[in-house]
This record gives sequence, structure tokens and C-alpha cells, in this order.
Amino acid sequence: MSKIKVLFLCTGNSARSQMAEALLRHLAGNTFEVFSAGLDPKGINPLTTRVMEEIGIPLEGHYAKHVNEYMGKIHFGYLITVCSDAEQRCPSTFPGISHRLHWAFDDPGAFVGTAEENIKKFREIRDQIDLRIRLWLEERKSEGAI
Repeated sequence: MSKIKVLFLCTGNSARSQMAEALLRHLAGNTFEVFSAGLDPKGINPLTTRVMEEIGIPLEGHYAKHVNEYMGKIHFGYLITVCSDAEQRCPSTFPGISHRLHWAFDDPGAFVGTAEENIKKFREIRDQIDLRIRLWLEERKSEGAI
């Protein structure tokens, strides 16, 4: 049986979508083939890499990708936007999508504080994404979808 393809989409593909991609792959990579992209890719924020490594999930091989790398080229079972900007700007008729979901998370890269406050914000968003993915996986299991 082929894996269900999931695309996490945000604006810069620098933090939230990268975290979500790595977390879902770590938690359920045997069930899902996971991708991430941005509408205006910026490069991965170093704090994203740091907070993921803290929990044993390195981002080796990850890089910021534009959504056009995938749009209309791959059929995705799920497109999950992880920021409100991407949800508003992404075409409502994204070709090749079976299900579209929106999970809004604050942009940790936009947070302004001390170095310790900034890393704390990245950890907070990472943990929120982790919890949301775990809940979604439980929902999918209880529905018999996976």
C-alpha cells in the first residue's frame, strides 16, 4: 500500500512547516510521505534546527522549498497550512489535493525578545505542533483512516 502524501505549507518554510514535516515523519513516517513548502521560502531558521535537534530530530537534508515545486505535480492526500498567511494566500483550488486543513501557529521567527525568550518561543511552537500532529494521528486512527 502506498503512503499518504502530506504537504505542510507556510509562508517562509523556515520554521513551522519544517517542524511539522520532521515531526510527522518521525511519528508516522511508515504511514505518510511528508513534505513542506512555503509561498515565499526564506531558508531554515537556525533556531528551528536547534529546537528539533534538542528532541533528537535532526533536519539534515531539509531546505526551504517553494510550493511551486509540488503544485500540480504530486497528488497530496492532505494539504495542511500552518499559518494564517498561507491559508489566505494559497489558492483555494490547489490542484491534486484530497483534503485541506488549517492549523494556525504563531510565527516563532517573528517573535522579538532576548535570545533565551526567542528559543523558548521556538520550543513552545514546536511543542504545539507536536501535540497537534499527535491529536490528528489519533483522530485518523479512531476513524480507521490509518
